Amino acid sequence: MPHPKTVEEMIECAGPIECELLPRLIQVTEAAAIAAAYQMGRGDKHFADQVAVASMRRMLNKLNMKGIIKIGEGERDEAPMLYIGEEVGTGIGDLEVDIAVDPLEGTNLTADGYPGSVAVMAMAERGGVFHGPDIYMDKIVVGPDVVRYEKEHPAEKIDLDAPVRHNLEIVAKALGRSIEELVVVILDRPRHAQKITEIREAGARVRLVTDGDLMPGVATAVRGSGIHMVMGAGGSGEAVLTAAAIKILGGKIIARLVLPTVANGKSQDKIDEEIAEKMPRLEKMGITLQNLNDTLDTDRLVPGNDVIFSATAVTPGHFLRETHLFGGGDARVHTISMGASGAVRFTDSIYIKDKQETPLYL
Repeated sequence: MPHPKTVEEMIECAGPIECELLPRLIQVTEAAAIAAAYQMGRGDKHFADQVAVASMRRMLNKLNMKGIIKIGEGERDEAPMLYIGEEVGTGIGDLEVDIAVDPLEGTNLTADGYPGSVAVMAMAERGGVFHGPDIYMDKIVVGPDVVRYEKEHPAEKIDLDAPVRHNLEIVAKALGRSIEELVVVILDRPRHAQKITEIREAGARVRLVTDGDLMPGVATAVRGSGIHMVMGAGGSGEAVLTAAAIKILGGKIIARLVLPTVANGKSQDKIDEEIAEKMPRLEKMGITLQNLNDTLDTDRLVPGNDVIFSATAVTPGHFLRETHLFGGGDARVHTISMGASGAVRFTDSIYIKDKQETPLYL
C-alpha cells in the first residue's frame, strides 16, 4: 500500500531560510548556551549575559547571510553587540534575513542556578520580524486548540481588553476543561497583582515565574506541558520571539506595546518623562502615541513566511534538559528548533573534541 508522504511534503514546503540556516541556527543557540552555562550559579548575571551575547554574535557572523537585528540587546547606544539595527553575517549569498535574539533569556535564573534560562533566536525573510522597541508588551498566549475553537465560534475570542474570566472561559471550553483545571503562567511582578487576584478568583491556578515567560508561552502550544495560557506584561523582545515559535506551532499571541512607567503604575510626571525620552526613537520605528495601543496579533509580530526558531537550555526548564559540562569545553546540550514547514526537532547535541580523553556515553 502507498504510505503517506507527510515528511516529504513538509520538507518540500520548507523555504530557503529553513533549509540553509536552521541547522546553523541550532549551533548558534547551542554555543551561546554553553558559554552561559559556565557562568551558571556564579551570581553575576551581567557577565553571564555578556559571554552569551559575544558567543552568539561570533557564530552569527560566520553564517552566509545578510542579517539585520530587529529584536536585540537594546538600542545602538545602549548595547555594544547585537543591538537593534546591527548587521550580522558574512554578507555572502542571497539570503537577507531579519533576526530576533535573546542570547540569555533569564539572566537572573542563570546567575542563581534556577530553572528556565535559555539561549534563543528566530529569523525570517526581510520584513518578517516586528521592528520593536525595548519596552514592554502586555500579552496573552494560547495554543492551537484555542485557535481552532475561535474559528469554530467566531463570536468568542480572547481579548486583551476583556475581563480575565472571559478569556479563561474560552480557553477552558477550547481545551474541554473546567477553569479550575487551567494553569496560567504570569511574571511575579507588583504590576500583575490585580490580574493574579482575578485569575485566582475565577478559579484558575497560577504559576508565578520570577523571570523568563518566553518558553512558558511556547509551552502553551505543546500538549502535556501543563501550561494552558500565559498572561501579563513583559519584554517586547520576548513577546516577538514567542510569536515566532507560536506561529509555527499553530498557537496565538495577542499583544500591545506599553511603556514601563505605565505598566508599573508610575506617576504622570514619570510617564511624561519616559514619553519624552523614548517616543523619538519609537517614531523612527513607525510607532506613535496614536498607534502605541494597537493590538498586535501573531502575524503582525512575525509577518514572515519563512520563519525559523531555536532555543537551547542553559538550566533545566520547559521540556528541555540543562547544559552539561564535561571539562575542557566539552558539553552536552538540549535544543528545540522548528521552521515554517511545521517540522519540530528536539536535538540532543554532544560536543567532544577528544573522544579518547572523553568517550561518548549515553
